[in-house]
Amino acid sequence: MSRRRRAKKRIISPDSLYDSRLISMLVNRVMKDGKKSLAYKIVYQTMDQIAEKTEQDPIQVFEEAIRNVKPLVEVKARRVGGSAYQVPLEVNTERGTVLALQWVLTAARNRSGRSAISKLTNELIDASKKTGSAIKKRDEVHRMAEANKAFAKFRF
Repeated sequence: MSRRRRAKKRIISPDSLYDSRLISMLVNRVMKDGKKSLAYKIVYQTMDQIAEKTEQDPIQVFEEAIRNVKPLVEVKARRVGGSAYQVPLEVNTERGTVLALQWVLTAARNRSGRSAISKLTNELIDASKKTGSAIKKRDEVHRMAEANKAFAKFRF
């Protein structure tokens, strides 16, 4: 990380089909080895499957899932006097969205099943219903922050 100055925030352009920045962010995180067209194919087919299974607008289901997974607090390690404390900190909205996308994708990839499309579809539907591995991860982070509330005085 450079010590000279803060990196400029890059503006992500929305995707062409749904005109959503959140979909673009998901595509960029699904993408591996620079294969963006394959990532778009996976995400768009996932949205089609969500529409079939839930009979709702897939964008609303996706946004609801991300909203449910988004953490409010997280813990960060802070060294004070030779010992490391887990200090709870509030999460800003952009970081919360990024964490939610990462957790949903990790949970989808660890899911059993054949295709990435079906795994991602099922994880997003579960997250919108407040179940699934990504929600479990969010609850775990919240529990850690609650347990270490005594160290909140070491905030930086």
